[in-house]
Amino acid sequence: MVPTKSTRTTSPRLEPLAPDGPRDSRAARARSEPMAVVPLGDGRYDVVVRGGAAYTVDLDAGTCTCPDHRYRSLRCKHLRRVALDVTAGRIPAPGERDADCAACGDAAFVPADDPDPVYCAACTLAPGTLVRDRERGDVLVVVETTARRASEVAVGEHTVATHPTNDGYDPDDVVVDALYPVRGATPERLRERGVRTYAFPRGRLDPL
Repeated sequence: MVPTKSTRTTSPRLEPLAPDGPRDSRAARARSEPMAVVPLGDGRYDVVVRGGAAYTVDLDAGTCTCPDHRYRSLRCKHLRRVALDVTAGRIPAPGERDADCAACGDAAFVPADDPDPVYCAACTLAPGTLVRDRERGDVLVVVETTARRASEVAVGEHTVATHPTNDGYDPDDVVVDALYPVRGATPERLRERGVRTYAFPRGRLDPL
């Protein structure tokens, strides 16, 4: 799963999405009333409203602790506001967590069970990307950014993490498979021909 771009702020603030919008329906009030949405994890969010009250929304279950939902069983403005913020990328969706990209520092939403370090979509090395090996200075071409971690991938008698040339890199870094480029040949064609690929921790490679 490619991480999604986050537009989060450093701290939640009570603010409307559409300050001058109508307030004649729950959908309209979800946009026009000041609220702050705070992710709690496991698909749950606190929605703080004017006056300091907070209601807990479970987005997967479609429930809210506010009286409007509890007693009328209606899709309240708090449920709608959480859905709006998730869609806009202001907060992580259920199953995601907030993280900082290890390469550029930008915020990104990643699968909740992905360990650090993580990379945003812009810093995830796509197949065909030319990169430079920080240790040797060699130029290679990316075959694949895998979901595997450096401590999990065997390289001879070592793992990528414990290989002597990777000393100092995060053992939980994602593994990137790369090979030395050949003029006129794509990475896919070279791999089909059995050309050797090399496994690197992502932090060792700089995109060109």
